[in-house]
Amino acid sequence: MLFQSATGSGYEWLSVLMFAGFFVILMSGYPVGYGFAGTALVFGAIGIMVGAFNFNLTRLLPNKWFGTMSDIQLIAIPFFIFLGSILEKSGLAEELLNATGVLLGGLKGGLALAVVIVGTLLAATTGVVAATIIAMGMISLPTMLKYGYDKKLATGTIMAAGTLAQMIPPSLVLVLLSDQLGIGVGDLFAGAIIPGLLMSASYAIYAIAVGYLRDGSAPPLPLEARNIKGKALFIMVLKSFVPTVVIIFSVLGFIFAGITTPTEAGAVGAVAAIILSAIKGKLSWKVIRDASNATMRTTSLVVIILFCSTFFVTVFGGLGGQAFITNALSNLPGGLLGYILVAHIAIFLLGVFLEFVEITYLAMPLLVPAALKLFESGILPPYAQNTNEAMIWFAIMMAVNLQIAFISPPVGFSLFYMQSVAPKDKISTADIHSSALPYVVLQLIALVIVSFVPQLSIWLPRVLYGHAP
Repeated sequence: MLFQSATGSGYEWLSVLMFAGFFVILMSGYPVGYGFAGTALVFGAIGIMVGAFNFNLTRLLPNKWFGTMSDIQLIAIPFFIFLGSILEKSGLAEELLNATGVLLGGLKGGLALAVVIVGTLLAATTGVVAATIIAMGMISLPTMLKYGYDKKLATGTIMAAGTLAQMIPPSLVLVLLSDQLGIGVGDLFAGAIIPGLLMSASYAIYAIAVGYLRDGSAPPLPLEARNIKGKALFIMVLKSFVPTVVIIFSVLGFIFAGITTPTEAGAVGAVAAIILSAIKGKLSWKVIRDASNATMRTTSLVVIILFCSTFFVTVFGGLGGQAFITNALSNLPGGLLGYILVAHIAIFLLGVFLEFVEITYLAMPLLVPAALKLFESGILPPYAQNTNEAMIWFAIMMAVNLQIAFISPPVGFSLFYMQSVAPKDKISTADIHSSALPYVVLQLIALVIVSFVPQLSIWLPRVLYGHAP
């Protein structure tokens, strides 16, 4: 058989058709979660009829679902979503952008640099891309256009800075990858900090470089727009940055200091966000209700996709597809390098069609077994001293790749968030799509660096948690 694998069933071709059938359903516009379940039902039934699938495997699903929902780390998801929703209503982003814009406005590209800095700080507090891009788009885009910024530089910078919430902890992507890879959330949070700051720094350098090398594309603010100086400016910056630092410390600081688990830190951050909103006088039942509704919708989406993708993977594995893919990936020419290249290409292509939640639950169950097989056989990346460190490196690479998928045209979700707030009479869809391309290139460069320099992902978790033997 062409698709014969180690399982020896001879029906692996059916799993390939199942995967192809899922993408046909996906392209038809059917909801992804139900596409997972529908494909599993159809091909599970076909498998039973031809004797290729053991129905008893489906009896394991309740135990798998219960085991997944018993994972205490997943509780961090609603906490971080709620935290981001509350901060979106508190006016934190607006205060940060105003203060940073005045502080850096005298530089060419200063407003773009301010957007990158604020995007980085918001990423370290919320972990929610949509809220960050929409908030910064509504606040900073009109100002940048008003003072003569190139519209492509303005929109591209806002999208790239907002997408940092995919990478810089506390990130929902890292929480989901932790669940799929069996690695502690704290390890992934620590491993993502240096690569995340590397990308943030590249955006900042690009924004300033464009401002100084391309005349008129990012002029400094006029003096009348930054007339706050001295003590008043110091107080303005202090009032906007201190709450952000408090939130960051209450989440990441507590985790890395060993005071709380990531889940507990999410709860602490949510409480801190509520207190912050109350201090600012912006806490109301409407704010809490809206934040709770947003949290419920996103969390429910994640759970539905999780349940349905587990059903899909169970049938897919029962048809021999998982064993076939594991064997194929672990025996690619080039060993670990060949596997990593194929994994990157697969994730990047999936990002054209799917959001990070769907990609995580679809691709990781297929990619992780091959990675584990390679690492456990002693094929480790440079600097990694054990399988756990190698898996941290692998997870961070996947997170960087997923971030590229989030901003890459034509269907990156960051593009749609920006379209929802950009003025239609001044900025076209083509402008938004083309504005993302320089930042996609910067992200690809970051992906190459992270892939070939594992120290960037492994060093900090080793220092904080001492995983190396």
